[in-house]
Amino acid sequence: MSETKASRVLTVGPMPPEKSAYALARYSRSPDSIHKSIEWVRTHNSEKFLESFYFQYGHASIADLGHLVICFEGISELAATEAEDEQLWDGQARSSRYQDFSKSGFITPPEFNAADAATYRQAGEALLAGYAKVHEGMVRYLSEKLPRPDDMKPDVYGRNIAARAFDVARYFLFFGIPTGVGQVTSIRTLERQICRLKASEYAEVRALADEIAAACAAPPSCPWDPKNETEPIAPTLAKYVDVDRHALQSTQDLRLWASQNLPRVARTKPESVDLMRSTDTLSEIAATLLYSVTDRPYRQLFDTVSNWSAQRRVEVLDVALKSRTSRDELLRSFRGGLYAYDMVMDIGAYRDMHRHRRCQQFRQGYSVDLGYATPAVVAEANLEDYYKTAMDSAFSVISALPAPGSHFLLPFAAKSRFLFKMDFAEAEYISRLRSGVKGHFSYRQIAWEMKEKMAELEPHMAQFLSATPPWVEDPLKR
Repeated sequence: MSETKASRVLTVGPMPPEKSAYALARYSRSPDSIHKSIEWVRTHNSEKFLESFYFQYGHASIADLGHLVICFEGISELAATEAEDEQLWDGQARSSRYQDFSKSGFITPPEFNAADAATYRQAGEALLAGYAKVHEGMVRYLSEKLPRPDDMKPDVYGRNIAARAFDVARYFLFFGIPTGVGQVTSIRTLERQICRLKASEYAEVRALADEIAAACAAPPSCPWDPKNETEPIAPTLAKYVDVDRHALQSTQDLRLWASQNLPRVARTKPESVDLMRSTDTLSEIAATLLYSVTDRPYRQLFDTVSNWSAQRRVEVLDVALKSRTSRDELLRSFRGGLYAYDMVMDIGAYRDMHRHRRCQQFRQGYSVDLGYATPAVVAEANLEDYYKTAMDSAFSVISALPAPGSHFLLPFAAKSRFLFKMDFAEAEYISRLRSGVKGHFSYRQIAWEMKEKMAELEPHMAQFLSATPPWVEDPLKR
């Protein structure tokens, strides 16, 4: 009789994240099978193990072995953007293309006093009214312009038209609109996320960080088996997370240094997409560090610091690092040697482009200084006067309200500046994927320009670039 061959692939059922991390860490540190390691964990305290090996001895990789599913409901679009700003992050946010936000209400920033809150709410109601009006007008216009093909079912056609109308109406959505985010992260990424959010300039985001930590100390809100899943999901993590003081202090130190040392320069009309690749790592890192604490184009900063002595460029790095402790990683700005795309785009497009994780992303402070985007189709639908009047009114209120609470009123039409640093493969991927006819016209334009800029910078690599020109359209395809 032949022997039954033991399987080399063993699946492990769902476990509390810290138990999973403990079991897999023990498995790597003993000759026992995974069966025995799991049985061991059933009868031993995972908190003591994690406290010793992860938090005291610094074996950070252990926290990558436990993953958590966490959802954030009813948070602002601004808070969602901040929460998602992790490179090792998997998740989904509610789509502005397939859902009607006209009756969703909005979040009032806790920073406002009563008078400012009343002004904000009035302006927010006006934007939501504009959202509903423009969506209705776009549905009417697109239905006339794009009659239903004979081979398309009426319900499918209706959904396609509504989605394309939302692509325009979403410019009236603003950062205070509530949304939902579902994420899957390792314990280590979650710890970093909480620490980063605790250092935010926004009170809502800081409060969200505290709520995440509190949720980690409690049993799951939505257990798969209500009878059995009663253990806290990550109690050890909840005890140790604190403000990312290095990131907070570094930002303050760099902002002060920049205000005292950068020469004044004339403002120029910004390019929507600019691309650079530096072979000078020191200048690249110094320029990147200064990018997020100024409102200057990346190329301008790079040209400025390149003309400095090496000693002065190193001074920028020293300023950024003087608050660093032995437990702090280098700031993401220190990752150099990549293609740097400096892009001015509307916030709605950024929410979509922000999903690309294989790159280093930086943003400048939100403001109204770069104006707002106006889709060409607004004029075609005879809505341009209404659109511009509504946007100008919102921008006037934003300028009058105190920051950072005023940022919650920024509509998705508002432009801001973002720096994306990536390798060639990621540049090709984003250009190809985001330029497709199914995409939103705003980021399609950005993706096409990314491809064009790369072809200019790397002509010998142009044959490996593929993108769909923005003038090629198929509006009934989703």
